Amino acid sequence: MTRIPALAAGLLLLTACGAPGGGGGSVTVRSVEAVNALPIPELLEGTPRDGRSVFDLTAQAGSTDFGQTGGPADTIGINGSYLGPTLRMVDGQQVRVRLTNQLDEMTTLHWHGMHVPARMDGGPHSMVMPGQTWTPQWRIDQPAATLWYHSHPHGQTAQQVYRGLAGMIILDDPDAPDVGLPEQYGVDDVPLVVQDKTFLADGKLLVDPQAGPSTGFLGDTITTNGAMGTYFDVTTEAVRLRILNGSNARFYNFGFNDGRTFDLVGTDGGLLAAPVAADRVQLGPGERAEVVVRMSAGESVSLNSTPPELGTGDDGLFSGGTFEVLQLRAAQTLTPSPPLATELAQIQDDDPARAITTRTFRIQGRAINGRPMAMDRIDMAVPVDQTEIWEITNADPQPHNFHAHNVGFRVLSVGDQPPAPVQSGYKDTVYVAPRETVRILLKFTDYTDPNWPYMFHCHLLLHEDIGVMGQFVVVKPGQQAGTPPASNHLAHQDEHAPATHD
Repeated sequence: MTRIPALAAGLLLLTACGAPGGGGGSVTVRSVEAVNALPIPELLEGTPRDGRSVFDLTAQAGSTDFGQTGGPADTIGINGSYLGPTLRMVDGQQVRVRLTNQLDEMTTLHWHGMHVPARMDGGPHSMVMPGQTWTPQWRIDQPAATLWYHSHPHGQTAQQVYRGLAGMIILDDPDAPDVGLPEQYGVDDVPLVVQDKTFLADGKLLVDPQAGPSTGFLGDTITTNGAMGTYFDVTTEAVRLRILNGSNARFYNFGFNDGRTFDLVGTDGGLLAAPVAADRVQLGPGERAEVVVRMSAGESVSLNSTPPELGTGDDGLFSGGTFEVLQLRAAQTLTPSPPLATELAQIQDDDPARAITTRTFRIQGRAINGRPMAMDRIDMAVPVDQTEIWEITNADPQPHNFHAHNVGFRVLSVGDQPPAPVQSGYKDTVYVAPRETVRILLKFTDYTDPNWPYMFHCHLLLHEDIGVMGQFVVVKPGQQAGTPPASNHLAHQDEHAPATHD
């Protein structure tokens, strides 16, 4: 096995990524009464055109009433004032997205968790300027899963996602067997985009505070699907909650206020091999979980978050305490739900012994391997179809959440321990605790391009914005990395443009 050492250490900037707290201190989440019905995002399944399913999306500005006092907030969204529709796509489907930017600022749209050509990935090189339309297209080729999309311009991701440029993607597999999972969207299959906000006295959003924790923005109010203090009327015995941590920096430890167990059935990359009985599931920014909870007629129970276990020595600094996320209110009569199958999915597993390369990633300060993000530098070329082990080390005293574009990976170890059952499926984002190393197994397939890079980065959005991010290309055997398409994040498309612009 060949070991590729960490890159030579460069200048380490610690100003915004220093000790936990960074001058902002703990932000406690306030209690809000559940008085607002949970909004259910519109479901888009694409319009058939020329052999493809076309999704028409518009980034636009507006104002949003989250249920706060003082008036609506200035926000941005997709096809609306805040957040975007849920996109339903199907394995084997040819899709095209038409993203029109009606904002007065540039943006991008990244398909987080999607196996997609680099030029269609929507990373920081795929700038869509005001008034322009970006039209990526690709074929869906991965298992059923809960993914999401969000803006990804370098240096501006945190504030754009916080202001509303994000939404959920549901991937379906029409050939998968029926395993008893709830699947009626908005009835027993419910999307939950969980975020934290802070509102000013006039109802406006607090954006980019001058002082705050080194992890990035932590808000004092929880919103779910763009509303605070939410409840959902349950009409079936079982409910499937697709939970997305869409926050900038907050970690959640989801469970129910009465301590009941639920079935964890899926994580980032899709269904687990079998249901895992759990009473808590911890999610960092960008991570997803699918849980199935069973209800009794007439009861109410709250999905809440308790302090996560982050290994920082002062986890309460990042937790916000214990707080309610969503209240479930069961009807007096419930439609029966089938039991879950004992086997949910066949998970194809690669053998770690087949890995021929181990790469090391050391996250510290504003850099990975001592090198802050540079748009004009490709950090590594990864041969296609090569099984690799990546070792990610957090050398900081604060949390990091590592994400790699275009790939689902298996967690091999966390520290010196095997992964927990909740990490037994495919992931695309994984928590790396302070002074700890996480080892993952991965292989990039299908798509090669020596010039157009994918990203690897911390998914605490402030961290990726200030440089905790790198670029890699997937290449044919023996091929070298080329030249990335833009030298700075304000540059637009060049001759390598990934799609048409109208």
